[in-house]
Amino acid sequence: MTQVFQPENPDFDTRVRHSFDLQKAMTTLGASIAKVEAGKVIIHLPFDDKLTQQHGFIHAGIISTVLDSACGYAAFSLMPKNAAVLTIEYKINLLSPAKGDWFEAIGGVKKPGRNVTVAEGEVYAHSGSGKKLVASMVGTLMSVYDREGIEH
Repeated sequence: MTQVFQPENPDFDTRVRHSFDLQKAMTTLGASIAKVEAGKVIIHLPFDDKLTQQHGFIHAGIISTVLDSACGYAAFSLMPKNAAVLTIEYKINLLSPAKGDWFEAIGGVKKPGRNVTVAEGEVYAHSGSGKKLVASMVGTLMSVYDREGIEH
């Protein structure tokens, strides 16, 4: 069942994309935002052998990083203009080796809140015309208000 959320900030799409562009980690990985909706963000990551572990799969830390961002920005899309987002915790299940031509991280809000939001996410490996689920995550994100140095 898909939930429909009403964002507190009507300019949430621009705000999410601007904040994402400030993440040098995502730039380093080659990740990009593919889609922003109220309560949902999709990030694409191309395969790069510089991001692999010893068996040639994308490293679990890379998969976790991209999925954390997808869940975080899904939560951020529903937050008011004066809030920033930080991850409190997450639990990831690595379900299959991350082997593919490119990867799709989908983050979606499960339960929004003024201070704490719960999001869920999945990463799919795409190869040719097929895709395979490689990871799932549940994350808890907090809204940060009026903290110096944390505006986005």
